[in-house]
Amino acid sequence: MDIYQHFRKEEQPFIDQVLSWREDVALKYQRKLTDFLDPREQMILKAIMGSDADLIYGLQGGADASERKRAILAPEYERIEKDDYQLTLLEASYPQKFVNLEHRDVLGAFMSLGIRREKIGDLIVQDGIIQMIAASEISDYIKMNLTGIKRSNVQFEEKPLSLKMESKETWSTRETTVSSLRLDVMVKEIYGMSRNKASMFIEGGHVKVNFRTVEDPSFSLEEGDLISLRGKGRSRLDEIFGQTKKDKYKVMTAKLN
Repeated sequence: MDIYQHFRKEEQPFIDQVLSWREDVALKYQRKLTDFLDPREQMILKAIMGSDADLIYGLQGGADASERKRAILAPEYERIEKDDYQLTLLEASYPQKFVNLEHRDVLGAFMSLGIRREKIGDLIVQDGIIQMIAASEISDYIKMNLTGIKRSNVQFEEKPLSLKMESKETWSTRETTVSSLRLDVMVKEIYGMSRNKASMFIEGGHVKVNFRTVEDPSFSLEEGDLISLRGKGRSRLDEIFGQTKKDKYKVMTAKLN
């Protein structure tokens, strides 16, 4: 079976990476701990690993509902424990009366340290508190170097994973019908704009699908795809129910409130 035919062409490099991890673990009998994977990458890893009787794998991001998770691939006779994922919860407070911090502010400050995004998992900014799940190997570096965000001084400290906050984000779902699963059609439907305007946003590099910028309005979406439109928030194509008699697609979409 050709595994590539089940996924998008642009996902082939990640598929190759997972296949390489699997081969290394099988040949060397040594487990592999990955960086944080986004939900689409987790789905690809599950699809590739699911049929391998000689290996096991696990995913962990600090909580059951975590979006980004690290994976461990190991020989089937090993046992994977939670501590093996090497996750560290970092927390800092900021004076929300005087400075308004958002997710993108914290992420931007983190990226300015020259660390890859894949080294941190979920990031929560709410009620004057910043929490991030970091790969343990870089937690000391973050504590030493991430000391200011916008006009606020911050001091990150390690906390038990059990103290991870739940995000207050909520999603609104809606069933609708669309003429196709093209990206411009879905952006038009979800964000309430003309198709031309949706195409302009896409071609201008303002739209991401599964955390990657997509500039092709005809890009075809699949069930579970996460969409983000700069300045307009995040959304998902949760479910594709099938086609109507008029060849339209009945779908379930979700939008972050």
